[in-house]
Amino acid sequence: MHDVVLDQLENHLNGTASRAFYAHLDKCAECNSMVADMESVSYLIRELRPEPRTTPEPALGFYSRVAGTIIERRQKEAWGLLSPGRAFFRRVAFASLLLLAGLGSFLVSRESSFATDPNGGVDAASIMAQHDPSVSHAPGEDRDRMLVTLATWHE
Repeated sequence: MHDVVLDQLENHLNGTASRAFYAHLDKCAECNSMVADMESVSYLIRELRPEPRTTPEPALGFYSRVAGTIIERRQKEAWGLLSPGRAFFRRVAFASLLLLAGLGSFLVSRESSFATDPNGGVDAASIMAQHDPSVSHAPGEDRDRMLVTLATWHE
């Protein structure tokens, strides 16, 4: 396409092109056919415009379908593997709660096995009373007594 046509094409589509533009189109068949093609495309684009004061409304559920499609495509892409979605995180949260409940019940059951006092409590006095220094015993058995002694020691 020649420079005269390139410079005046928008003006032609608006209806305000110069005489040189039309004179060139009469002489050049190539430019004339290209301008005719552009006029037909411009006409088709104008036909796509909505009528004044009317806004096309999408069908019911359009936005949710688009959002669902976007989420599905993200998950299918390579980086989408790192964001598995809401269902995965719900399962992880549920598994974490089950694990927490299991560990809590285990710790509670283990805590009751530490209560060696017949009264059900483990306090400093009962630990000190259980120790008999005249009886020989393994060094590991003195652990509770040593802890109580250190915890209750005053200067």
